[in-house]
Amino acid sequence: MTLFRLTAAALVLAATASVSDAGHHTSKNPMVGGKEMFPTKNIIENAVNSADHTTLVAAVKAAGLVETLQGPGPFTVFAPTNAAFAKLPAGTVDSLLKPEMKPTLTRVLTYHVVAGRWSAGDLMKKIQDGKGTAELTTVAGGKLWAMVKNGKVVLKDEKGGMSTVTQADVFQSNGVIHVVDTVVMPG
Repeated sequence: MTLFRLTAAALVLAATASVSDAGHHTSKNPMVGGKEMFPTKNIIENAVNSADHTTLVAAVKAAGLVETLQGPGPFTVFAPTNAAFAKLPAGTVDSLLKPEMKPTLTRVLTYHVVAGRWSAGDLMKKIQDGKGTAELTTVAGGKLWAMVKNGKVVLKDEKGGMSTVTQADVFQSNGVIHVVDTVVMPG
């Protein structure tokens, strides 16, 4: 019986140690879509691992933008989640993924990209300097307006749609990703 109690006590201690150790072994890198995002990897190398961005990755591939987003950049990408794409009217995503829609898809996707590495702090400063609104020029050539609402950065697109940054400052080797909850649309 004593051996059993000692073994049981040792198992409890071992389990407790491994549970408390697990709490200390947390990553310093941000988690997106259940996967660690590494600042040493480029936008594509990280995005393909996010379970929350499979639609975005499929769209980037269909638009032929993989090579661009693996390039040196730097780029700031406002990355819509699968749930953001799901908010679009039924059939929109399927339609955009058709080969004949490639120019439109490319325009929508590049409307989510701004040249440069704009951290949340940089965006906040630009918003302050703009007295509450920062005008951003997208790679597509359109405009996005960034502002702060309820303590979060929100984007207003050319059609008046709004998107909230739900996770900021996911740094990449060639830029930064800010996860957004709504697809922004060019005018």
